[in-house]
Order: sequence, then C-alpha cells, then structure tokens
Amino acid sequence: MAKLELDEAATAQRYLEREWIPNRFDLRDAWLPVAHGHEVDESVARRQVQSEPCYLWRVKGRLRASKRRPDGPVRANIRDDGSHDYPVLERYGYVWVWYGDPEHASDTLVPDVPYLPYDGGLPPYMHGTVRFDCCSALLIENLLDLTHADFLHADVLGDERADEDRIEVQYTSETVTMIRTCKNKTVAPIMRWFGGVRSRFQDVRAVIHVHVRSSVALAYGRYTPGVDLKLFHPCVSESRDRCRLNFAINSTSAPVPLRFLMPKTPYIVGPQDNVMVGPQSGRYAEAAGRRDLFSRFDGAGARYRFLLQQIAKRQDAGDFSYAADANPGRDVRALLGMPA
Repeated sequence: MAKLELDEAATAQRYLEREWIPNRFDLRDAWLPVAHGHEVDESVARRQVQSEPCYLWRVKGRLRASKRRPDGPVRANIRDDGSHDYPVLERYGYVWVWYGDPEHASDTLVPDVPYLPYDGGLPPYMHGTVRFDCCSALLIENLLDLTHADFLHADVLGDERADEDRIEVQYTSETVTMIRTCKNKTVAPIMRWFGGVRSRFQDVRAVIHVHVRSSVALAYGRYTPGVDLKLFHPCVSESRDRCRLNFAINSTSAPVPLRFLMPKTPYIVGPQDNVMVGPQSGRYAEAAGRRDLFSRFDGAGARYRFLLQQIAKRQDAGDFSYAADANPGRDVRALLGMPA
C-alpha cells in the first residue's frame, strides 16, 4: 500500500481543481450493505440506491432483492427470468446487494470488516440508522478527516489538545486510509464518564479505512488507557442529496454502562455532522471557480476524489474490473491496528 506524501496530495488537488464534477459518480460493480440483516424478513422492505428502488425480503429464510416490488404473495422470483433481481448475500449482520452487472458478482469482493461477527449476531442495540442531507461522497469526505472530531464532537471524543499529533495516509486504487496517532490527547469524555478512565490524557491511534466503490468506511480507534472503538459506517447513497448510514458499533468488550451507551453516540454525532454537511450539499453539487485550499489533513479527501474520478473514467470506458492492488476482501486487521 502506497503512502500519500504532501507533494502527491498537492498534485492530486491541482488535478481536481480542473476536473472535479461532484455527484456525477455512480460507480458500479460493488457490494452495497443496504440494510441490517435483522430488518429483513418475509415482509417486503424498501430501500433506495442512487434514486432506484431496492426491495428486500426472505423466502423460507433465503434473501431476495429486486428493483421491482413483488405483486401478490411474495415469490422466489419477481419474473421467471429474474431480470430485475439483484445478487444478494448476508455477511457481518448486513444484507449486501450487488450494484452492477450480475455476471460480475463475486462474494470475494465484499469488503473485510474484521471486528464484526462474520455471520452476524451482534445485539440489535449495537445497530442503528442515521440519515444525512447530502450524497455519500460528501459524507465520506467528512469521515476521512479524523481531526474534525476534535471540534465538532469534542463533547464525546475529546478536544484537540495533544502533545503529538501525526497524520498518515495510505491508499490503493480502490481504498483510502487515514491514520491519526496522538500522544497525551485529552481523554474522551464518554470514557471518563462511563468507561472508568480516570486519567486526564490518553494515547490514541484512530484509523478510517474507506472502500471507494462501495462507499463504506471502517473506523477503528485504540485508546490507551480506555477501550477500542469499532465502528462500521456504510454510506449508501439514496439520491444526489440524501444518504443512509446503517451503522454498527461492536461494543461487546466495553465495560457496562459504556457497552450500552457507545451505540447511542451516532445519534449525537450524526446530527452534528449533518449540521455541517447538509448546508454544504448544494455547493458540493456545483463546480466552483475558486481554488480549494487544503492542508496535510485534507490529503485523504483529495486522494478520495482522485480515485473516484479514476474509477469513473475507467467505467465510462467500459472497464468495471478491479485492479491487482484492489482486493476488498483482504485482511485489514494489521492496517486498523487491531490486537493480534
């Protein structure tokens, strides 16, 4: 995996100032986690992907997904030829649909989420849904700047005070990863109040790992002293200005009451994020003539935009393949900093 140096970030940024056309990206041939598994039963549930309907249900426990709602009793197929069906599977407690050419669907292309049980089974209270008034790309850019939490979510995750704050960005042709390492950072209030952490400061290694084509983000934080934060943020684009985040937080190793309170935090930080990204949505959708100022903290976002463009251009030319370095299912435990 390559490192993103500052001069490379500047090159990517200059390219984007000329070429960036927000919201035109409708990347295909990707698995999208459109619903929590426990939300889908034999009744028909409706979701939306890129302004297109996606209907989900089960037939004798078997998942089905289609662009068309079944008429009358739910059947195994919408039509005899199944031409409106999505390939569908269940993993990590999510229902994943293949958005693209069904002949290209392969379960090896499902992103690896190593801190969620492979076959699901997290308690329902560790799952939830937050909606945002923006497209998925804008929400992903927000998530990719880990430093924004110091100012927007300080009441939950702590402020910007730290003796040392280092940023590293890594990427492949399909993923972007921002790693932030802090020494003696202000302790996260939620851990001080509910996690039994008595220290005023803690060391933090926070990682956000984004799969560009699927618009899913893995967030993993190691807090010492403290507990690991394990969040899964699938940002499903419902339309050009609406995004659905069906999150999961694995807090099984946290002490009580933090174990039960951590899954509630997205309902605090989500609206805080939406206050910021919602008003930006209109400007994000329009090409701007002025230069976009950036710092080293924006390197991950610049690379993300660059990769969006590169994948979109290849797909416009009819190439929907994954490059050799793009293995969504590869083991990312070491990258995230998970204990061996």
